[in-house]
Amino acid sequence: MVLAAGLGTRLRPVTETIPKPLIEINGRTLLDHAVDRLALVGVELVVVNVHYKAAMVAAQLARRHHPRIEISQETELLDTGGGVARALPLLDDVFFVVNSDVFWLDGQDRTLQRLTAAFDPERMDAILLLQRTATAVGYEGSGDYLIDPSGCPHRRGERQVAPFLFAGLQLVHRRAFTGISDRVFSLVRLFDSAEEAGRLQAIVHDGEWYHIGTPQGLAATRKAVTARIES
Repeated sequence: MVLAAGLGTRLRPVTETIPKPLIEINGRTLLDHAVDRLALVGVELVVVNVHYKAAMVAAQLARRHHPRIEISQETELLDTGGGVARALPLLDDVFFVVNSDVFWLDGQDRTLQRLTAAFDPERMDAILLLQRTATAVGYEGSGDYLIDPSGCPHRRGERQVAPFLFAGLQLVHRRAFTGISDRVFSLVRLFDSAEEAGRLQAIVHDGEWYHIGTPQGLAATRKAVTARIES
């Protein structure tokens, strides 16, 4: 599933005329970059949730011939968790969730394949891709997670600074949603529950990662990607 329903308020004025998923990096939309990566690892069906400027997003997706696309229309914003929960009937028991405001380059192996290889459904309800804050382009936050000596991620406290951020990619089992009846909620709620139960894991990204959350982040990403291509 690709999350593409958000308003992109922090990216204004760019997003006043175009939804964030349709912003282009290296001549291709963020949405297409995400769907391309999923197709490369054999995903045959991608669910995309839409809300803000939904018709523009749907028109872009209609240009694709592979993989098969299902659109989950949200008349109200359901947040990340609520959006995925609404689409659960269309998804497998274990599925990727990808944020449409991130752009990444794989390391030695494909990142989504690394997540799959590390996921053990007997021991885990979710596995997250984390990125080192020190090498994240366009990111200015305080991080999201620390990793303990056993390799388990722990979300930082309110006044902590963490060396890793959640990179917007994850592999999730549908049972993580069991018992949640709210329509609107964040995926962080699932992560916290899985962490408390000892069923949350993470791997650290070994490639490049870019955050497109603000105009400054977008400019930094485009500059870095252009320099990389020209070098």
